[in-house]
Amino acid sequence: MGLPGATAQAFTFLLILLGEQLAASTFKICAFNIRSFGKAKAANQKVMGALVQILSRCDISAVQEVRDSKGSAIRMLLREMNRHDSSHHYGFLESKRLGRGSYKEQNVFVYRTDVVSVTDWCQLGEDDSRAFEAFAREPFAARFHSPTTVVSDFVLLLHHASPREAVRELDLLFGVCMELVQRWKTQNLMVLGDLNAAGTYISARAWARIRLRNHLAFHWLIGDKEDTTVSHRTCCAYDRIIVHGEELLGAVVPRSAKPFNFTQALGLSEEEALEISDHYPVEVNLRLAPKAQREL
Repeated sequence: MGLPGATAQAFTFLLILLGEQLAASTFKICAFNIRSFGKAKAANQKVMGALVQILSRCDISAVQEVRDSKGSAIRMLLREMNRHDSSHHYGFLESKRLGRGSYKEQNVFVYRTDVVSVTDWCQLGEDDSRAFEAFAREPFAARFHSPTTVVSDFVLLLHHASPREAVRELDLLFGVCMELVQRWKTQNLMVLGDLNAAGTYISARAWARIRLRNHLAFHWLIGDKEDTTVSHRTCCAYDRIIVHGEELLGAVVPRSAKPFNFTQALGLSEEEALEISDHYPVEVNLRLAPKAQREL
């Protein structure tokens, strides 16, 4: 027999609380495509409340599809996150507006400024290099310093791949990673975001042509059989987290890389969840250094 409705809800809530307590002993990074996040979505109190709950679980959130030329939506999100979580202060680092023609969007890193700092950043293609003209939306990278994690310095490369050009763009990301490794003299690099790396966008035969997939230095933490989509009609691992460098891989908490099913966690219907996004965030935890663990 199953648990009664009220008891089952209480049990689910306790599991969420337990998960949050366990997450406090690690450092969480997530990537979240918030489908057309602009002023209208930011003004929706129910949607904004859910976004705050989702993102305030993370030390760094790589947010995608920010579509607001004046930047007010992301500032509203930060204001609500700082109100919700008084134990931390949240700041952000945004890319330029990306996209060909009239369609533009931004990638944004939202992070706890009291926990982690940005030491450098790079908008690929900003120097008009022909090497990056093939991207519909140029990748955005930031270098972070985190004094509490076992790997204190690492690079996050955030990219939203064009669905029609996913195979080519994923392969080109290999070259971008190599440039960043050389530029910042580090092996500790993580690629994350909506890479459209699944479904009809990448055929079974096409995977063999993607260097980012086949080079031994890259480790794909979100598997092909995961579902990062909200709709019950789809089951695809579009959103990924890929780690370069054995040191950074060793800092990852085993089995922590997964989609975060906010439909279930927040007790939403599919319709309510789709108002937030058609993607689930993907997330991974890094281990804290021994001293940081003792101070918790």
